[in-house]
Amino acid sequence: MRRRQFNQLSLFLAGLGLASCSDSAVLNYRVPEKTSKFRVWWIQSFYPAETEALSQIVAEWEKNNNTKVEITFYNDGSVNRDAENALNNGNPPDILFSNTAEFALYPKLAWQNKLVDVTDVVEPVKSLFSPIALKAVSYKNSTNDKRSYYAVPIAQLAAGLHYWRDLLTDVGLSDTSIPRDWDGFWQFWETAQVRAKGKDKKDIYGIALPMSAEATDTIFMFEQFLEAYGADLLDDNGQLKADDPENRKAIIAALSKYAGFYKSGHVPPKATQWTDADNNQVFLSKNSFMTANPGLSIPASQQFDPLVYNKKLVTTEWPLAPNGKPLNYLVAVKQAVIFANSSNQGMAKSLLSHIIQPNNLLTYLKGAGGRYFPTMPKLLEDPYYKDSQDPHILTATKQFQNNSSFYTAQNPAYAEVGAQQIWGKAIRSIASGNATPEQAAENAIAQIKNIFAQWK
Repeated sequence: MRRRQFNQLSLFLAGLGLASCSDSAVLNYRVPEKTSKFRVWWIQSFYPAETEALSQIVAEWEKNNNTKVEITFYNDGSVNRDAENALNNGNPPDILFSNTAEFALYPKLAWQNKLVDVTDVVEPVKSLFSPIALKAVSYKNSTNDKRSYYAVPIAQLAAGLHYWRDLLTDVGLSDTSIPRDWDGFWQFWETAQVRAKGKDKKDIYGIALPMSAEATDTIFMFEQFLEAYGADLLDDNGQLKADDPENRKAIIAALSKYAGFYKSGHVPPKATQWTDADNNQVFLSKNSFMTANPGLSIPASQQFDPLVYNKKLVTTEWPLAPNGKPLNYLVAVKQAVIFANSSNQGMAKSLLSHIIQPNNLLTYLKGAGGRYFPTMPKLLEDPYYKDSQDPHILTATKQFQNNSSFYTAQNPAYAEVGAQQIWGKAIRSIASGNATPEQAAENAIAQIKNIFAQWK
């Protein structure tokens, strides 16, 4: 396989381009000619070490199996759409590893019987995976009305909080005084913005949270707020209970708090139009004191500058929940799937089995530089995570102690909530002044109930 080198910061900020380890680069999606080649679509790395690690693992498998693998690396913004287009045209890749497909795409495809049951891949190492990881890849198939493993858990991440220590110093604040209580924590960043404006730094906002329907990050961050406010939208059987009085109250409170940052002017005005890359770019441009972002992709982009990485840029834990108790972190499990109409299912299973061998998985995840974390608790005991000298990795590892799953793991119908951007639209409607939190909550609940009623 041939490898290309990338400028990590440019890739990270712009989120542009598709790079291929095959013989041809993919610049724009075109319906490919049907082929029997063994094809893998994998999410684009932010810097070469991650690509190098995966390439070495795949090269070892190629040598052992005397088979060539055509790997194409895609950016976050295109891989799910292009995979669906390819699937609809009858020529998807054999394996897909996406950074966001677990929110909307995978549960739907499993339900539609368009994914391969990979129980025989997962089962030999099942005892090594965390319960959260196994729950996340156990999808229901409408054809047999049963749950099974339709994806392989590769990695996991939670929502990290990042801030600029030097920006706080500039406005006379210290990060040793950041409150741990919920309201006090968020108020601290609002105060930082007020101080910045007092020093004629009017382009620095307190909080960079996405308020758009388009950004997958909006789903991640808002559902973390729902978790914080105690919302429990599905029961243990996956049945919807969003309109229970306590859940309704929690939804309204979460919407009020989240969209309230925008209403009070503490979030950049264009946040209602952001894609997933925009909060990263605003933060890295130092136009906000803090941001929340899945995983450690933000600090990973700054590893080339030790002063910034180790001193100026800080990753911190979330505050206590509004009830004063430790917050449960929502964990997104990043998954690889095999398409049901793949002509290379045996090879695809073999390659995924090779990738998830503990040593190989650890090699890949270390290459990702903290962008992803292991779904196997045993690997979290590795010094790279447990006794890390890296301040960002050390902080983020703590997030995997108190975990909760996203609702798509409980009912595939909830995937349509993400696909229809229900929460993002609700937040944007409040931020834009078109609805109150109560109205937005009522509308969202009604839409979700309709989705569940019509789910097929």
